[in-house]
Amino acid sequence: MPGSARRRGPSILLGVLAAAVLLGVNLPPAFSYVAQWRHDRLVNSLPYMQRHGRWDVVDVPPADRVNAIHGALLPSGKVLLIAGSGNKEDLFATKALKSLLYDPRDGSTRMIPVPDDMFCGGQTLLPDGRLLVAGGTARYEKLSGAVTHAAGAMRVKNENPDVARSVPAGTEFVSPAGQRYRSARDALVPPAAKSTTGAGATVTASEVTVFVEAVVPGPAAQNPDREQYAIAGLPPEQSRNLYGLGAPMTLDKQDYQGTDKAFTFDPVTETWSRVGDMAFARWYPTLTPMVDGRVMATSGLDGVGEVLNGQTEIFDPATNTWTERKDLTHYFPTYPGLFTTGAPDRMFYTGTTAGYGPADQGRVPGLWDLDDNAFEPVPGLRDPDLLETSGAAWVGPVQEQRMAVVGGGGIGESPRATARIDLVDLDDPSPRFIPGPELPVPTRYPNLVTLPDDSLLISNGSGDYRGKGASDHLLARIYHPGPDGGTLTVAADPEVGRNYHTEGLLLPDGRVLTAGSDPLFDDENNTVPGTFEQRVEIYSPPYLFQGPRPEIGEAPGSAERGDTLTVTTPDPERIDRARLVRLASSTHVNSVDQRSVALDLRRTGPRLALDIPASIQTVPTGFYQLFLVDDRGVPSTGRILRVGGASADPAE
Repeated sequence: MPGSARRRGPSILLGVLAAAVLLGVNLPPAFSYVAQWRHDRLVNSLPYMQRHGRWDVVDVPPADRVNAIHGALLPSGKVLLIAGSGNKEDLFATKALKSLLYDPRDGSTRMIPVPDDMFCGGQTLLPDGRLLVAGGTARYEKLSGAVTHAAGAMRVKNENPDVARSVPAGTEFVSPAGQRYRSARDALVPPAAKSTTGAGATVTASEVTVFVEAVVPGPAAQNPDREQYAIAGLPPEQSRNLYGLGAPMTLDKQDYQGTDKAFTFDPVTETWSRVGDMAFARWYPTLTPMVDGRVMATSGLDGVGEVLNGQTEIFDPATNTWTERKDLTHYFPTYPGLFTTGAPDRMFYTGTTAGYGPADQGRVPGLWDLDDNAFEPVPGLRDPDLLETSGAAWVGPVQEQRMAVVGGGGIGESPRATARIDLVDLDDPSPRFIPGPELPVPTRYPNLVTLPDDSLLISNGSGDYRGKGASDHLLARIYHPGPDGGTLTVAADPEVGRNYHTEGLLLPDGRVLTAGSDPLFDDENNTVPGTFEQRVEIYSPPYLFQGPRPEIGEAPGSAERGDTLTVTTPDPERIDRARLVRLASSTHVNSVDQRSVALDLRRTGPRLALDIPASIQTVPTGFYQLFLVDDRGVPSTGRILRVGGASADPAE
């Protein structure tokens, strides 16, 4: 036995040494595993979720994943995520243009091709439930050094008052020196304007601007002069009336160019249809729903890549056509945060923008009067030079007319950002911004989503331009309106970082869907090209972990302003308030159509009588989610209904 024991000793010692070495090698991963296990156990515990909520990554099948640039909640309860080319020039070239229909009720997905590149257009829901998408990409940008053919803007002039002239794509314009430039897209030049006075007739030439590119590559095709160009192939009698006036033709950087096409998506048939073209090509426009059901289009890059100089147009869903409003010409940088207010024909521009425009033009927040085009600046905003890539939203019921501007950064690829949350009361006779609570860190691209309990979810974003330097914030906060600017509470940390090309939407079950993100780089040293984030993540706010939720039993599918909704619920005494939350759309953390409307509430036995405000300024025609909120701040599941006209239920 003693011998046997001696023989076993070295084996035991070697085993102990081997275990020690193995433990030493794996100690950091072991600690990391334990830390992750403890973290997962904490964030999935009921006490934690009751205070902070929870994020869940959605399992979207690989074949159905898209670069979500735009998002919208449809009256069917489904979410449409639109990629178009998704910031991928190869997909633009092959016309592999996509949109994804996602049903949050069962997780089902379906890929739906889109008929044109809606990448970076504008979108909003129409009163009849269709989604309107207007503008998008006609041409991708070309950076300096990548431009091979000299190009620029060509103003095509028509001095003939009797006929319009078609200028098809491929038309060649010839400079006095014989340089030739070819137009990129079809154009129609209207007849010239003719006015007759006692002294005779005056003709004012009409014009359309097109983008032209040199027929031959290289620097020899550059032309720095602004000259008159002849149109190749025209007989002399026509060339006197139809000609081009060219801007300098250079090899400089060429910006994205917009398209004038517009489409609607039908939530019932789940198909796209083309509607009338806009008066102007637009890339990065804002589509603001007007209270009468029409839609205003503002800003954007035009067909030659220049920011539109204040041209405004209106879409009429009854005729599916656009009309230019030549009386409304305020200049806005691209994707302006432009909202209808409680006063007729008065818009509020929050100063929030994305992408393009000079530092000294169109950056001041203010009230825009649509009767006379007057613009009244609203003062008091902190960090006024850090408004690009900021967010804006109503806080609390829209009847209170309080709005927040959140975060933002410097123009272009600036590394500067702000943690600002500033608030403004538009009912004040002399409105001005006041400070609210600050975000924990300076944030560009904050995602703002209105919740049915009157709070506002603020999530994600980054510290630098497009997440440079691995600066995505895995943070979220919930803003609660109140005296002295309100308060922020900590929400659970999202798992997915999101910056540029991000959107967020309130779902009917009270959760929040976030999608998109397009970082410039994937590493801290900014050396690895960025990968578009295709994961979808859904946030469940703390109110979903407080126990049983109130329920909506019987409720109408449509109502008119000024009506009283009769709704049944199992426990009416618990119901504290009722809200209509408008179905929203979003792109580039810009969502100008979301709003919450407070309903007066009366209890009549097992039923609730909910009074819809009579003002169209408060409740524009369209689709809303009806929520009942109990005395714990817990909302019911939303019931989708239309306000402002009878309609079949798109969910049927």
